[in-house]
Amino acid sequence: MILGRLVLGLLTLWLISVLIFLAVSLLPGDIAQQILGQSATPETVAALRRELGLDQPLLQRYLDWMGTLLAGDFGNSLSNGRPVADLLAARMGKTLFLAAYAAAIAVPLALFLGILSAYRRGSLFDRAVTGLTLTMISFPEFFIAYVLMLFLAVRLPFFPTIADYGSDAGLIEMLHRTFLPAMALVLVVTAHMMRMTRAAIINLMAQPYIGMARLKGIGPLRVILVHALPNALAPIINVVAVNIAWLVSGVVIVEVVFVYPGLGQLMVDSVSNRDIPVVQACCLIFAAVYILLNLLADVLAIATNPRLMHRAG
Repeated sequence: MILGRLVLGLLTLWLISVLIFLAVSLLPGDIAQQILGQSATPETVAALRRELGLDQPLLQRYLDWMGTLLAGDFGNSLSNGRPVADLLAARMGKTLFLAAYAAAIAVPLALFLGILSAYRRGSLFDRAVTGLTLTMISFPEFFIAYVLMLFLAVRLPFFPTIADYGSDAGLIEMLHRTFLPAMALVLVVTAHMMRMTRAAIINLMAQPYIGMARLKGIGPLRVILVHALPNALAPIINVVAVNIAWLVSGVVIVEVVFVYPGLGQLMVDSVSNRDIPVVQACCLIFAAVYILLNLLADVLAIATNPRLMHRAG
C-alpha cells in the first residue's frame, strides 16, 4: 500500500514538474536582456542566451533540467550565478520555522474548538465558533495579514510589521517578530481543521455504539473523547496533514506581506528577476512537501483505522 502510494506520488510530482516548467517558460521578459540591461546589443543578448542555454528547444531544456535534478543539482541562479541549492538552504529553515510555529498553535486550537463545538452542539458557543470560522475561511490570507498588521503593529505597536530576524536572534525574539505572520496562517487553517473535527465527531455520534455508551450512563464528554474521537482520527489526520502541507507551501503571500525572507519571498523575487532555475526549484519543493505530507496522511489514516488496515492488507 505504501509503495503504491509512493509511486503515485512520484508520478504526480513528475507531472507537476512538467507543468512548472511550462508555466515558468511562459513568463514574460528575457533574463538575458534583464542581466545585460536595455543598452545591450542584440548580438550580446543572443550570446548570453546561448551561454545560459535559453536558445535550446523547450523539450531539450526540460530534459537538461530533469537530468540535473536527478543528479541532485538544482543548477545555478541566472541572476547571481550562485548555486540554487545554497539559496534554498538559506531560506528553507525560516519557512519551516514559520510553518511549525503556526502549526503548533493551530492544530491544538482546532482540535479543542472542534471537540468543544461537537460537545456543545447547537449552543451559542457552537454557533459563534462556526460563524467565526466561516468568516475566516471567506477572507484571503493577505487580507487577514493586513488587518492584523493594522491593529497589532500600527495602531497598537505590539509587534513589528517586518518579520525578519537576524542570525543571532534568540528564540523569544524569533517568536515575537514572527507572531503576526504565524497568526495570519493560524486563522486561515484553524477554521478548516476545526470544522472537519466537529463534523467527524458529530457524524459518529449517531452510530449505535455511541447510543449504547450513553445508555450505560457514560457522560457526554467522555463519550466524545473515549468512544467517538478515536474513530474520527482518520478524517481529522487527513485534514490536519493537508493544512500543515498548506502551511509550508502556502506561505508565499504571507511572507511577502511581512517581508519575511523565506522560500515564498525568494520565489516571488525570482519571478520578478526572471530567475527561472530558482522559481522552478521553489515550486518543485513546495509540490514535493505537499505530496509527501498527503502520503503521510494516507498512511496514518489507514494505520488508525483497523478496517482500512485490513482492506489495505
